[in-house]
Amino acid sequence: MQVALFVPCYIDQLYPDVAWATLEVLEKYGCKVEVPEAPVCCGQPMANTGCWDDAEPLAKSFVKNYAKYEYIVCPSGSCTSMIVNHYHDLIGDDGQYMELRRKTFELCAFLTDVLKVEEFDVDFPHKVGLHQSCHGLRELRLGSSSEVMGREFSKARSLLEKVRGIELVELSRKDECCGFGGTFAVSEEAVSCMMGNDRIHDHEHAGAEVITAGDMSCLMHMDGLIKRQKKPIRTMHIAQILAGRPIEK
Repeated sequence: MQVALFVPCYIDQLYPDVAWATLEVLEKYGCKVEVPEAPVCCGQPMANTGCWDDAEPLAKSFVKNYAKYEYIVCPSGSCTSMIVNHYHDLIGDDGQYMELRRKTFELCAFLTDVLKVEEFDVDFPHKVGLHQSCHGLRELRLGSSSEVMGREFSKARSLLEKVRGIELVELSRKDECCGFGGTFAVSEEAVSCMMGNDRIHDHEHAGAEVITAGDMSCLMHMDGLIKRQKKPIRTMHIAQILAGRPIEK
């Protein structure tokens, strides 16, 4: 199975181990992975702040460089959603794009829906709180959200439950926003920080040693608050847990 791994810009620059962990997991389950030599930003920061003219060339470049692959996988719900849900506003009904969006997956969705992974040969004997990011829930339907009636499910949680020794703690508000929101964290710093602290407190109260998520951007926001307050809790992308990474001391 041929897979193009799309590494978001903030992961490429700040959290490269998340990309390596994603690569290792995909290769372990039989994927032939390539990382195209192409721009590593999906254009979401520009689009979210209304700079559509700046986002458009990135969208067109992405389609040009990734269209040839059998699948495209990204370890970020927000970037994946930008590609599959919002490039249409930049590109329109382009035939090449319409085909590309059908084969572009967030990592957890790819592991559950395409590869259908049944077990992970790794141990992670820790208490873990799962942060379910807004874009993943509300735009990609990676899990159920509390404002919508229906069957309760979480693709990320179903994967973590296959890891030996892990204990998933129960949160009181399991699908609440962390407050990051990209440029929102800059323009509305006080609100963003209050929301982030609320999420951290929920994980702490539940006894989590580690907060995990499918979006490193959310974890980056909460990790900054955690470190400034010298809290003992750690953050790890779900790919790092599935790849068998230990907790960093």
